[in-house]
Amino acid sequence: MRPYLFFSLLITLLLGACTQKNTQHQTSELKAKADEIFTAALEADEIAGAAILVFQDGETLLDTACGYASLEWSVPMTRDASFEIGSVTKQFTAAAILKLVEKGKLQLEDDFTKYLDFDTGGRKITIRQLLDHTSGIASYTEVSDFWDLSMHEHPRDSLLRMVEKEDFLFEPGEALIYNNSAYFFLGLIIEELSGQSYEDYLAKVFFKPLGMEHTYYCSSSEVVEKKAYGYNASPEGLRQKPYLDHTWPYAAGSLCSTTADLLIWLRALHSGKILSPVMYTSMITPGTLNNGTPLRYAMGLTHYDHYGNEIISHGGGIHGFLSETRYFPEEDLYIICLVNTAGPKSGVYFAEALTWDVLDKQVREGKPLDTDISGVVGVYSGQVRGQKIDLEVKIVNQKDLLVGLVELEERDTINTYIGSNTWIQGNEIFKFNNNALLLDEVSGHYTLRRQP
Repeated sequence: MRPYLFFSLLITLLLGACTQKNTQHQTSELKAKADEIFTAALEADEIAGAAILVFQDGETLLDTACGYASLEWSVPMTRDASFEIGSVTKQFTAAAILKLVEKGKLQLEDDFTKYLDFDTGGRKITIRQLLDHTSGIASYTEVSDFWDLSMHEHPRDSLLRMVEKEDFLFEPGEALIYNNSAYFFLGLIIEELSGQSYEDYLAKVFFKPLGMEHTYYCSSSEVVEKKAYGYNASPEGLRQKPYLDHTWPYAAGSLCSTTADLLIWLRALHSGKILSPVMYTSMITPGTLNNGTPLRYAMGLTHYDHYGNEIISHGGGIHGFLSETRYFPEEDLYIICLVNTAGPKSGVYFAEALTWDVLDKQVREGKPLDTDISGVVGVYSGQVRGQKIDLEVKIVNQKDLLVGLVELEERDTINTYIGSNTWIQGNEIFKFNNNALLLDEVSGHYTLRRQP
């Protein structure tokens, strides 16, 4: 096999491996920015390749691909390459559930155990709580036993029985912790109520009617034309992705697609061609926790203010691949980025960099302190995704927060105070109330209790 170092000698050819759709609406500045950030990531061995599509007001602003679909064979990435899209799958699953609601097959407030055999310990968990990650059920990708299971094909109820043995992370509706188990369950419910396999139902209801010819359920064994191979970044350079049997990502993350097909999907979804107005509104409208705290995750999509711009989005990550889909309703702007490497430069990274070449980034200004904040100092403990943490909070400069995990030396300075004992850093919100830290990370809303 050709040594990986060979590719570093070809770095000057990488831009030559970039392919783009040339249209009179292509913006040279956007293309130059894409070339710059992709090339930097390629030179640093942070990605093998990527594709990105930017579309606004019916016009293509950027449609390009860079790097390699296969490092082993030096095959350049193409704009029509298909990628595993990971959790971008969740918006398809959510829409499929809502189509079944439209048909009267189920209701969002139904207890999901009406359709699946699962012991909740007497708790009622609704379909809605599966969709917005507020069920409290353990997420199977954070259960240690899963990684042995993930290498082999077993009946899907094996996963239900595994998760059933795990403790609840919180009582239903008390928090939001991103949950792959919930979407796995939703896939089984789709099959139960439609009488079809998950993949056949999606193909019949969405892919074929929309002409999404390159969107399909990923396979661990099938040979698929123009499918990019996935890699993982490591300190030693890029490495082949680990094996994962596609029995398991399932309705939480087992779809493959292209940037062009995802644009078809997003435009159809957000223009009312997929769901009725009532169901679409339900899908994109975040709910609240039991105590009335507003969320920013809706159903398979996040929906919030992103530096002064309304955004409806979702990313994805799976062995060897990272993805991001964004829609900005007020600007009719779509950004889709697919990367065939799991590493430090994700689809979010590239999409974010190019977003601000199209839109104005409005950084929220802080307010003067209006209260004594000495009471926020302390150690806060609680469950976040995948672990329980102890977070230490201190005050610096008499107004800013110094926040970090107790066991680590690294600390972040949170210096934008917005009133009511609340600080923000980017899209993270830190709110202190009744000896608790309410930490909102868009796709997670955690309650950490202050320790004595």
